[in-house]
Amino acid sequence: MIKGGIGGGNTRTGLVFEGKVDLATFLSKQPRYKIENDIVYYEEQKIARIFKKHAFYKFLKEIEIDWKKYISKQLLPDDSIYVIINNTLYIIECKHQQVAGSVDEKLQTCDFKKKEYQKLMAPANIKVQYMYLLDNWFRDPKYKDVLDYIISVGCQYYFGYIPLVELGLPVPPELITD
Repeated sequence: MIKGGIGGGNTRTGLVFEGKVDLATFLSKQPRYKIENDIVYYEEQKIARIFKKHAFYKFLKEIEIDWKKYISKQLLPDDSIYVIINNTLYIIECKHQQVAGSVDEKLQTCDFKKKEYQKLMAPANIKVQYMYLLDNWFRDPKYKDVLDYIISVGCQYYFGYIPLVELGLPVPPELITD
């Protein structure tokens, strides 16, 4: 299912929420994709780079961005992917919940965090998209307001999986079903 639980399609064409999601593992299992040292290749062409937690700051150092000049505290993304072919950094936060708790409130921080990532990436002229990959816990009607808020501030959320196309990645033809 896609954001709001509407539409959907074939989950073979998207990053599936299965407990602890790992983008590199998922992509490496897709036809035509290959991952080497966190570099994503599609049909042998370098198209993206993947970063988890602290690896994101190694990337910033590579592109000569001193994070301390832009933000006061490090943000550690669950998963992120810099898609070279559309010059966009996608921050993916995976939220799983079984009982009410602090994750509920964390969803409300997306606007702030997206703006922090935008400050970091502005010197490199890289766009930022911030999205949540949520489990079914968050389909409860009590989350309607916060889910509406996420969309209203230019962030995204998905239930169960994120379609490859939403990450700016090519969808292998063999995964497309009519």
